[in-house]
Formats: sequence, structure tokens, C-alpha cells
Amino acid sequence: MVDIEVIAVGGYNEVGRNMTAVRVGKEIVIFDMGLYLDPISGNNNVEMENMHSLDLIQIGAIPDDTVMNSVEGTVKAIVCTHGHLDHIGAVQKLAHRYNCPVIATPYTTELIKQQIESERKFSVTNKTFALKAGGKYTISQHITLEFVRVQHSIIDSVMAVLHTPAGCVVYANDFKLDMTPVIGEAPDLARMRAIGKEGVKVLIVESLNLDDRGYAPSEQVARLRVRDAITRCEDDKNAIIVSTFASQIARIKTITECAREIDRVPILLGRSMERYNGTAEMMKQVAFPQGTSIYGNRKTTDRMLRRVAKEGKEKFLLVVTGHQGEPGSMLSRMAAGDTPFKIEKGDKVMFSANIIPNPVNYAQRAEVDRLLLRQGARIFDGLHVTGHAFYQEHYDLVSMLNPEHIVPSHGPFEMKGGYVTLGREFGYTLNKEIHIMQNGDRLVLPK
Repeated sequence: MVDIEVIAVGGYNEVGRNMTAVRVGKEIVIFDMGLYLDPISGNNNVEMENMHSLDLIQIGAIPDDTVMNSVEGTVKAIVCTHGHLDHIGAVQKLAHRYNCPVIATPYTTELIKQQIESERKFSVTNKTFALKAGGKYTISQHITLEFVRVQHSIIDSVMAVLHTPAGCVVYANDFKLDMTPVIGEAPDLARMRAIGKEGVKVLIVESLNLDDRGYAPSEQVARLRVRDAITRCEDDKNAIIVSTFASQIARIKTITECAREIDRVPILLGRSMERYNGTAEMMKQVAFPQGTSIYGNRKTTDRMLRRVAKEGKEKFLLVVTGHQGEPGSMLSRMAAGDTPFKIEKGDKVMFSANIIPNPVNYAQRAEVDRLLLRQGARIFDGLHVTGHAFYQEHYDLVSMLNPEHIVPSHGPFEMKGGYVTLGREFGYTLNKEIHIMQNGDRLVLPK
């Protein structure tokens, strides 16, 4: 029987730059090639499309895949489970090193193609292949890839399963088991149970919210929170500005529908808003209310803001980037008075996103809040739910899959350690069935 080895390339010391390789005999499949935003966030000197991968590795922005040089075998595929930058943001910098296709869900594939087209340093000629949730792809004579439907904070997300002679390898990074999603279908629990009965050799799984008991609230909960906050403003003459993750298509659909409900025109502003939502709309993965407009570059966003200021801010609802306080984002520019639209006393700024927990984001967001409050804005927080599973969802996943081994991923040591506690409930033991890895580590699983 072939041996299976897990190589922790990136995302095992931090929340970001995810990349895991799995060797099955002499054949290798890479999961994700992600970006770590901290080293480049707020650094105006970093132009990723013009930078060499070795320089980006040196500053810690992308995975250090030089560990792959010592892994014997041939890379047969690069697999991406969803379209967040911490999972696909390094594809254009690293994929050309491997003579293999990039396989992802249809929406994720389109986002990857856009990144490759914008790349200026490398010629990336890897073929891309779109595989729908529920579909299978024959990677080689011995390995078949399957995508199993899950939910996350971006549309078209899946759990990846490798069917191998030694059992299934399940890559669940990232997911939540949202049974009442706003867009798409509920996770395919029946298929997960069936895969568990087939036999799972190893589960490689995110570990972000293991400290939170119960189940992660459904996106329907966020929908209610957003609707409650926005519809209270029906007769308000002040501006309404909502900031959320540009990739949170379901949330933005809710926001735009609520805008129409109070007879305001929804306007999406920001480069990433245009990229994620324009692509989803083009692919017919979402239908925004009639009259919704999206503007990306600075020239067109400023032109639209001049129109809003002229025609009356009470007629519009602005959905903008910048909830993390990112320099140059729409909300940061508005807070600093660097747009034709001026924040005035009583204007409402709603945050439908949590701060991603790191010191840079906290500092940047605090500065934006300070500037907004100084101008008299009313700030509303907490209109959000996470896209990551809570403890009991992880419990359910392990119950359904019954893996021989578990490799927690996506986070620092203390975060991954939560799986040791969970594993005890199933009789798993640290360093025997549960393996805590760090970037650069390699683990050959016992046969």
C-alpha cells in the first residue's frame, strides 16, 4: 500500500498564506496557495504583481514552498477550495513552478484567472479546471479528487477529498455547516457520512473557532441583524454607509435588498467590491436588485460620490470596502475627507464584519473610527456572523468522517491545540492520531 505524507508549507504558524501538500506514493497534490496580508497591509511600497516570489517569501507574505524541493515525487494538481486571498493569493507567484493544472470551483477559478492576468513578473501557463461541488476529477490512475459542498463566508466553497489506495484525504479549510444559507445549498452531510464509511486516512482541518461552543450562527442571523439595522432608517435623511468583506456576496445581497426596501439606491464602491461582486454577477451566481451599481477605480468611485453629494445622500446606500481600516480603502478615504463625499453629523456607518485579530488591523480600524466620530458619524458594530465552524460543528465533522488521523491547520499553535481537547472526546491522542504541525514540517502517516 502507498504511504501518505502531509507537508505543512504555510498557514500552520499563522492565519493566512495557506498551503498544504499531500504526497501519495510518488504523486503530490497541493492544496491552496494563499497570501498573508499582514506584511503588505498598509505598505504602499508593495506592488505584488511586480514582485518576485522569493522577495514575497522573505517578507512572509506567501508560503515558503522551498520545502517542496526535498519532497520526492511529482506534483499532479493544485487544488483551491474557495476564493479568499489567504487561499488563492499566491497562485500567480508559485503555480508556474509546478507542471500541473489548477483545479477549483467555478467562481474560484474565475478569480484565479483574473489574478494570473494581472501578474507582471511571471508567466503562469498552468491550465485551470473548474470543478463543481459534487463533481469528481481523475488526477491520476491512483488519485481521484472530489468536491463536497460546504458553506463559508464566500460563495462556491467546498471541502476537498482525495480518494487514494490508502484511504481518503479530506481537506476542510475553511468551512461552516450552515443549514440555512442565504445563497447556495446546505452542506452535503449525506456525502460526508458516506465518505466516512469509505474510510478516511487523514482529516486536515481549520481550527479558528474551536473556543466557541455550539454552532456558528447561520448567515440568516446576519441577514436579520442587517435588515433590522437598515430598515430602522427608513425615514432618515442622513447617509447610510455599510462596510463588509467584499467577498461576502450573500451579505452584500442582503444589504442591497434592504436598501431597496427603504427606497434607497444601493451603490458598491471599491476595487475588491467590483472584483468579487462583479464576477459573481457576471457568472449569475448572484442577482442584485435592479439599479444596483458597482464602481471600482478611484476615478469612477469619486464621480459616483459627487453624484451622491449633489442628488442627496438620503437617496442612496453606500456599500464600501475598508472595515479593517486599510489605508487607501473607500471608508478610510471617506473618514479622512479624501473623497467628494463628506461625512456629516448623524450619518450612519455600519460594520457588517469583525476586525481580523491582529495589531495592525486594530490600530488601523481605531484610527478610522476616531476620524468618523470626530465628524459626528454614528457607528454601528456587530452586524456580522462568522464563516468558520464552531466547536460542535467540528465535533459533527469528526463524527461523520471518523478519520484515522487529524492534522489541525490554519492558525498558530495555541489555536490548533483546541483540536487536542476535541480529539479526547473521540479517544484521539496527541502525537499518535492528532498531529500539531508547523510551517516546514513533514509527517508520514503510519500505514
